Amino acid sequence: MTLAGDVWNELVEGNRRFVDGSPEHPRQDSDTRASLAGGQSPRVALLGCADSRLAAEIIFDTGLGDLFVVRNAGQVAGETTLASLEFAVSAFEVPLIVVLAHDSCGAVKAAVDTVTAGANTPPRLVREIVERIEPAVRAAQRTTEEGSPVDPAAVGLLHLESSVASLVGNSEVIAEAVATGRLAIVGANYDLARGVVATHTVVGEL
Repeated sequence: MTLAGDVWNELVEGNRRFVDGSPEHPRQDSDTRASLAGGQSPRVALLGCADSRLAAEIIFDTGLGDLFVVRNAGQVAGETTLASLEFAVSAFEVPLIVVLAHDSCGAVKAAVDTVTAGANTPPRLVREIVERIEPAVRAAQRTTEEGSPVDPAAVGLLHLESSVASLVGNSEVIAEAVATGRLAIVGANYDLARGVVATHTVVGEL
């Protein structure tokens, strides 16, 4: 198993503890805090939605210094997001990037409403996020029976796949790390009610 696979398995185990209601809250003590004051060496970079229910360190039962987290509405892979993830790959040599989506995403709903129901155009900066999700809405429309509503859950998964693809397609640093076997990317989806993180897409070797 690769280092990325080992790290992903640790996250899966942490999520299992969280779901079972038996988190260990590792590396959250004062000694760990003090030891990290001079530097960090995270093992995972995570791109997640800014939703308040998607706190990655809690969901995966991790501690200080474990995750290099980048969050925005809808986990869209814009330029500043890519720059932050490139920094994690180049400066910290993380072996794994996790892109974490979730059900009932407000950004996904806004994109669905904009495309299918002609909802009012959101403010300019919000619109930039919605526009990055709209291709997933149109892709879902093509596989939806005529007259039936587009399933936001399907849109969310298509957008997750797109976000993962964007990391490789728009970042030479990330693409090279994946191509040389130094980095893997996992696209995962979080179930808000159950607390379960499910693997959806994998790029590279785990």
